[in-house]
Amino acid sequence: MKLKLTLIALTLGAFVTLPAAADFQQQPRAAGIETYGYTWNSPDQDMNRALAHKANAREGEAAYKVCKGCHKPDGSGLADAEYPQLAGQHVSVIIKQMMDTRAGRRDNPRMYPFAGEWIVSAEEIADIAAYLNQLPIPSSNGKGDGANLALGKRLYTKDCASCHGEHGEGDARKYYPLVAGQHYSYLKRESRESRDQGRRNASPEMVKVLKPYSDSEIDAVSDYMSRLKLPKK
Repeated sequence: MKLKLTLIALTLGAFVTLPAAADFQQQPRAAGIETYGYTWNSPDQDMNRALAHKANAREGEAAYKVCKGCHKPDGSGLADAEYPQLAGQHVSVIIKQMMDTRAGRRDNPRMYPFAGEWIVSAEEIADIAAYLNQLPIPSSNGKGDGANLALGKRLYTKDCASCHGEHGEGDARKYYPLVAGQHYSYLKRESRESRDQGRRNASPEMVKVLKPYSDSEIDAVSDYMSRLKLPKK
């Protein structure tokens, strides 16, 4: 078993430290958007602890070692839809998504073993989020074919910019993620899953907006979002 874990660790990269085999527990399942009376972003004691913590980016850099193998040392992730680009993301958004995974509101059995409380505390999650937030957003993120950018811009301006911002900057106070510089494939997959209620921690308002979208319309707006850039400070 130790040899098997060593081989897995090598494939993920030298930066990641895998939990012990006994720590690979099954992810719990909490009520999500499929449940009557579901409230998006309902109070969570663990999440509140993380949000209240005075985050330390330097401590977060050390704690981030468990994440580097998948999300890369610079937070850029992979363009294949599996691992999102996290550099520059809002602290509140990272905390919420990790806590939703930990609690089982967001289904992510691949990430759950690395987000459990036996691996990282609520305070360490806040520190990791602070570290990722101050990393520069890479411009080399995955993008679509650019064939329907006019349609993507029209849809984004009409339906998305009011929450995610004109430049894709999101809103930290409302837990709306930064989408500028995110991988096209990830945006496409998560938007489709939200539309189809497969992403169980999605905002009902966003699901309502996406419900009439065809796959090609989601592809177009995802391609447009992947090309957004924040204004220079």
